[in-house]
Amino acid sequence: MTIRLLLKPTCHLCSLLGLLALIVAGKCSYSPEPDQQRTLPPGWASLGRADPEEELILTFALRQQNLERLSKLVQAVSDPRSPRYGKYLTLEDVAELVRPSPLTLRTVQKWLLAAGAWNCHSVTTQDFLTCWMSVRQAELLLSGAEFHRYVGGPTKTHVVRSPRPYQLPKALAPHVDFVGGLHRFPPTSSLRQRPEPQVAGTIGLHLGVTPSVIRERYNLTAQDVGSGTTNNSQACAQFLEQYFHDSDLAEFMRLFGGNFAHQESVARVVGQQGRGRAGIEASLDVQYLMSAGANISTWVYSSPGRHESQEPFLQWLLLLSNESALPPVHTVSYGDDEDSLSSTYIQRVNTEFMKAAARGLTLLFASGDSGAGCWSTSGRHQFRPSFPASSPYVTTVGGTSFQNPFRVTSEIVDYISGGGFSNVFPRPSYQEEAVTQFLSSSPHLPPSSYFNASGRAYPDVAALSDGYWVVSNHVPIPWVSGTSASTPVFGGLLSLINEHRILSGHPPLGFLNPRLYQQRGAGLFDVTRGCHESCLNEEVQGQGFCSGPGWDPVTGWGTPNFPALLKTLINP
Repeated sequence: MTIRLLLKPTCHLCSLLGLLALIVAGKCSYSPEPDQQRTLPPGWASLGRADPEEELILTFALRQQNLERLSKLVQAVSDPRSPRYGKYLTLEDVAELVRPSPLTLRTVQKWLLAAGAWNCHSVTTQDFLTCWMSVRQAELLLSGAEFHRYVGGPTKTHVVRSPRPYQLPKALAPHVDFVGGLHRFPPTSSLRQRPEPQVAGTIGLHLGVTPSVIRERYNLTAQDVGSGTTNNSQACAQFLEQYFHDSDLAEFMRLFGGNFAHQESVARVVGQQGRGRAGIEASLDVQYLMSAGANISTWVYSSPGRHESQEPFLQWLLLLSNESALPPVHTVSYGDDEDSLSSTYIQRVNTEFMKAAARGLTLLFASGDSGAGCWSTSGRHQFRPSFPASSPYVTTVGGTSFQNPFRVTSEIVDYISGGGFSNVFPRPSYQEEAVTQFLSSSPHLPPSSYFNASGRAYPDVAALSDGYWVVSNHVPIPWVSGTSASTPVFGGLLSLINEHRILSGHPPLGFLNPRLYQQRGAGLFDVTRGCHESCLNEEVQGQGFCSGPGWDPVTGWGTPNFPALLKTLINP
């Protein structure tokens, strides 16, 4: 349900007086996101000031209520030891809990009305307002903002953003968390096409990861597919002019889907599916979610960010807050450096993940493709965690490679696999024992100054991320690599487990982490060999964390052994 608010002022003078009243009442302004990074990302260039009459779309995140209660409810419905386990909230329940106060709704609507922002849409939970207005109106509304046009990214995307910080009347401080559509630039895909390894002879070897290789490694049989008799479904999200093509999916299944039952097309596209060229990222997500979670109805959330002031990831979050019936499993290959985002934005997005967890949704995010990451502050190197991978309310998926790249063997660390410790979120209680064990027993810990040992540690699990075949724009493409590949694979397998749970009369798995850590990796292949990349300096020499027995911040608890994982997770 989308609530449209037509905020029509009674007269122009009333608008001006209302805006002045708010500013005077506040006496001064405040910056909701003082720590938001505003440096121009590499590969982007300014085209100068935006036309004052150009239309913008801005999203106002309104202050929510009862977040501590929401957190406790998430713990209760996600912990197998709780009597409330699996008794998820509906969207309407969540809305009743977090809906902004009547004072917040009145104050913000009055402020927007005074500025002439009459075309605004809300969501079911009423905690976001998306408004259309001109650049001129936005610069009057958001003191300090100055909108410019930019072009960048691999597809030369055009966006409108403000290089300057914005401020709001101080009277709005208790009511608005942040305004979306001003600062954050679209992140680019980190998928890589690696050179094909050289090997003599091909007898008994595979030439890259395909669905049959996935199914062999993770012990799926031809019978491990969806039944077609339940309302089970799964979803992936695509952003930034990344589209899949039905014809590519059909060709992929013709080439690689012959030995298992599967669906021929995506069941539903939510959002705008463009007509441009297919993106490798979107093609990969759809093809491997639908081949791992074979014969299960699949949705694609398409948030292309086609309007130049939209933030596609924020747009996806709004879709989740506006749909009562959603697929139980969502996989997302998106991430930003934690330090590039404002703390206000990160905390609010984390709350959106809490809302999803309360509803019994399993959100899987790719851990990233930069290993431990690296950045330098004041001449001192540190590892660089990624968000949303570092959120305590999502399940984060790392990456592995075959020990022998041409044989279905045991797995080792894929050196690009993202992992580490959050600088924003403290370690959640569900992983206290596992992380403490790793920190006390690992023989290869980096210097303590490089990471926040008390932070949320990730990833939680892993899957193969190296050497995939993808069909994009009718062309089979080999050796595509990244945790964007491992994430839909793991998500698809969880969808198969949900299928068994639904057929047995049980609820879907929901937020998986509390159960995953309680079971200490049961049903997973432990990955104990290899390290991922990090800072190229003398002190750590490009090496981040290393895997070992049990949980580690490179491959989490390990990769799926489907029959064992199903046995572990099928019962309440």
